[in-house]
Amino acid sequence: MNRVVITGIGAWSCLGKNVEEVKNSLFTGKSGIGFEQIRKDMGYRSALTGIVETPVLKGLLDRRARVSMGQPAEFAYMATSEALKMAKMEPDWIANQEVGIIYGNDSVAQSTMEAIDTVRAKKDTMLVGSGATFQSMNSTVTMNLSTIYKLKGINFTLAAACASGSHSIGMGYLLIRTGLQKQVICGGAQEVNPYTFGSFDGLSAFSIRENEPTKASRPFDRDRDGLIPSGGAATVILESLESAQARGATILAEVIGYGFSSNGDHISNSSVDGQVRSLEMSLKDAKLDAKDIDYINAHATSTPGGDRVEAKAIDQVFGGKTPVSSTKSMTGHECWMAGASEIVYCTLMMQNGFIAPNINFENPDEDTQKINVIAETKQTPLNIVLSNSFGFGGTNSTLIIKKFS
Repeated sequence: MNRVVITGIGAWSCLGKNVEEVKNSLFTGKSGIGFEQIRKDMGYRSALTGIVETPVLKGLLDRRARVSMGQPAEFAYMATSEALKMAKMEPDWIANQEVGIIYGNDSVAQSTMEAIDTVRAKKDTMLVGSGATFQSMNSTVTMNLSTIYKLKGINFTLAAACASGSHSIGMGYLLIRTGLQKQVICGGAQEVNPYTFGSFDGLSAFSIRENEPTKASRPFDRDRDGLIPSGGAATVILESLESAQARGATILAEVIGYGFSSNGDHISNSSVDGQVRSLEMSLKDAKLDAKDIDYINAHATSTPGGDRVEAKAIDQVFGGKTPVSSTKSMTGHECWMAGASEIVYCTLMMQNGFIAPNINFENPDEDTQKINVIAETKQTPLNIVLSNSFGFGGTNSTLIIKKFS
């Protein structure tokens, strides 16, 4: 079995347009949540969202490349460009290798809606435009990036709700560990526009704390009232240790464990049993005991039910001492992107020796008080970190990364 390492990371999120900006936001506990009037004008119950800047790709890519990219692909291009540069993977080198790509993405609402609106208004499908097909497919990220970078390895999009980004890294890890691939570009992307989550808003899933956007996302806090939709993209370059060393690449961390499970129960409710099985599988895969984990990056989205279930699962496996925080307190819920972005966030914390705070954690409830939630930035060495991601349909994913040695 090959050892699997991380040689590049990239991010485009509400915390920053590159990993340096993101690191500073994580360290200072800076929220990326804001109020967007267009959502209120459209009839949203909550107009809160992660504020993510739209990248300007003109000058970076020619028009032929840009016209087929949906918003998730645009975000993913920025994150992947940064990650590949960090990994020292040049375009000419990539074109002569079998570099793969597995990216998490589970919807492209805006491009789909815009295409249909054109047909309705013009009564002529010929006016939609040739790029619309490739913009509106869930695989808009992988089909565009594989073309731009001339990738010749594995190539598919992974759709697993809010665990998509995490499972993409897990799948890349398994392919490299078993020798089927040497390098895989992994990640997750989530569009950020008012077309995306109207149905979630209709379920009353979002916080309505509109008068204080930066305090609205409150994972584990007793007074939480819902999640905040957010997004962007995050890329993690996975590589076999042998490949990374042969190239002289800088190794940022090592992936040592992957666990997964299905709840086999309710389509939207969380399950303690399902989460515990994912956690225990990741520890078994990494050949670790619970006490070996230095920090847990929780999935905790700031929903009353979901946070309580995860707190129970963490308490059952780890007890109440292991430090825990949810970076979603700052980012909101980055959905299809979240599992990948949170590995980027964990890598940055590990490299820089700190635990990002679970901001807005003021009063625990009876379940969240049983775990060790870190409410303020804590400077401490991190050697082994675990990250949880859970999604609708009962899909669970847990990743463990370790400081490379």
